[in-house]
Amino acid sequence: MTTTTDKRRAFRRLHESGCFVIPNPWDVGSARYLESLGFKALATTSSGSAWSLARADGALSCEQVLEHLARMAAATDVPLNADFEDGFGLDSAGVAESVRLAVATGIAGLSIEDSIGPRQRGQRPGAHAPLFELNVAVERVQAARRAIDAAGGDVLLVARAECFLVGLPDIDMTIARLKAYASAGADCLYAPGIRAREHIRAVVEAVRPKPVNLLVSAPGEFTVAQIAELGVRRVSVGGALARAAWGGFMRAARDIAERGSFAGLADAASGQALNSLFDSQLPARAGGHVS
Repeated sequence: MTTTTDKRRAFRRLHESGCFVIPNPWDVGSARYLESLGFKALATTSSGSAWSLARADGALSCEQVLEHLARMAAATDVPLNADFEDGFGLDSAGVAESVRLAVATGIAGLSIEDSIGPRQRGQRPGAHAPLFELNVAVERVQAARRAIDAAGGDVLLVARAECFLVGLPDIDMTIARLKAYASAGADCLYAPGIRAREHIRAVVEAVRPKPVNLLVSAPGEFTVAQIAELGVRRVSVGGALARAAWGGFMRAARDIAERGSFAGLADAASGQALNSLFDSQLPARAGGHVS
């Protein structure tokens, strides 16, 4: 069994050169399937895990997220990066404590975003801006860095500038924030929502030699080879795989409910194949039928 230390060392090595894809499973089953395909690392998705519990993205408590991280980190032998949303703290001290707890779950990396989500707005009267003020966001990254260092320093810290996701598509603002987070101790930088080649190149150059994560959430944007040519070190898909799974499920279910048709089951995965994936000792059923 691969140890947590082994996973964290492997994760850091992945960020040293080349370009790798770090897909986002939403539960243990999807994590193990992605591992079986040969991916070298995985990352959680806050949206995918929330949807699996019939909640909106950002609606899970810190305790729920920590339980999810512990299950996911233990599920595979590859490193796991945690989508840790805004750090689950009203101030930098709260972020530090939450990050300390997250590190203890066995994750290999952890991302902190700078947007003010519903959780923060509900407890910060008058907080209507989409992003934390830069000095506050920097303090939160520094707090995460201190918490990681106090625990041994081997968890990789990712800092996210959410400008393009919250209606502020300003590349100069994005780069300024990413550079500030790099100086505050982030190991990897991430600006979800950037899509233009010139923006991606500008971000890569601005924070070099630190690695950059690129979010790809729709088909036809780039190939992995094209992303590598732009200097990006790692590629994630956020909640896109979970949305793809939900899309197939919703189409098939609507066919049954609205048309009395079972045509949507045509692309269903084989039950025998799934049983083989999750338990190689399970006897095969005649004809591959699974109830």
